[in-house]
Amino acid sequence: MGVQRLENVGIVVEDLEAVRDFFVGLGLAVEAETSVAGDWVDRTLGLEGVRADIVMLLTPDGAGRLELSRYRHPPLAPADRRRAPNTHGFCRVAFGVDDLTATLATARAAGAELLGEVVDYADAYRICYLRGPEGIVVMLAQRLAP
Repeated sequence: MGVQRLENVGIVVEDLEAVRDFFVGLGLAVEAETSVAGDWVDRTLGLEGVRADIVMLLTPDGAGRLELSRYRHPPLAPADRRRAPNTHGFCRVAFGVDDLTATLATARAAGAELLGEVVDYADAYRICYLRGPEGIVVMLAQRLAP
């Protein structure tokens, strides 16, 4: 009974292909692409006339999923893409990486920007926050200690 696992993290985007390609460039794989519409999705979301395209991405270890959604209807509601990490309700997605420096270079080449600095935390992790496409904040974490 109760929560057994984290099923996925969902992010609503405007440019589904660009955001998908960004995360694929970081090492995630496309698990599925589909469109959803109909009574079941309207009732689930509490909206009317939902039509959305979805890409499900999978981490290399197969344990984590990132669901990207683009709403065709109703229209996308505006959001502040430059919100600060201390904003109420702020969300970010974190990935464990083998080589933070190389992964950060890949992300920067794709247009991501570092929010602060790359830092070592308690001799256990090297971490950083970056802002990717559409303002999506990603934390990269490289384990330093076994």
